Amino acid sequence: MAKLYFQYAAMNAGKSTTLLQASFNYRERGMETALFTAAIDTRRAKGAIASRIGLTADAHIFADDTDLFLAIKNILERQNVDCVLVDEAQFLSVEQVAGLARVVDELDLPVMCFGLRTDFRGALFPGSAQLLAIADDIRELKTICHCGRKATMNLRIDGDGNAIREGDQIEVGGNERYIALCRKHFYEKFRK
Repeated sequence: MAKLYFQYAAMNAGKSTTLLQASFNYRERGMETALFTAAIDTRRAKGAIASRIGLTADAHIFADDTDLFLAIKNILERQNVDCVLVDEAQFLSVEQVAGLARVVDELDLPVMCFGLRTDFRGALFPGSAQLLAIADDIRELKTICHCGRKATMNLRIDGDGNAIREGDQIEVGGNERYIALCRKHFYEKFRK
């Protein structure tokens, strides 16, 4: 029976690496995967999922207006797919998450989503909130704060390493813009 999975974590926990490993495992067993990533993520080549440790794979892209149910249904008309994997799932809309649930429920195809749970202020992303609400299986991937505790928060920083407290919820960046911290150290820096 197919399920909707959501694996979330703070920055630098290996979400993309885990997604690419899952795709590799399917392919190694002779099965096919369809990979998706957010068009808004311009840190790498368009239509590519890349991990910090150097793994990469081509992917379909989704934008704000992408109907993922129809996109996946169209892919299935051209090729066999055994699993759908979605990177940067925090950028999904509530409607897109509903479309992925339809893929599971109506097309009997497992969908694995990987993304951040919260933004730089500690607020849920809409896509992540909806996945937390309706996913069949929810798992946290763990990374650590500089103090050794589990990092659960993503602090947006400026060029000098100072916390940024205001701004758009979505600003794509990597280690130069965000650091993963435990809740204690996040609030120490965020409240200064």
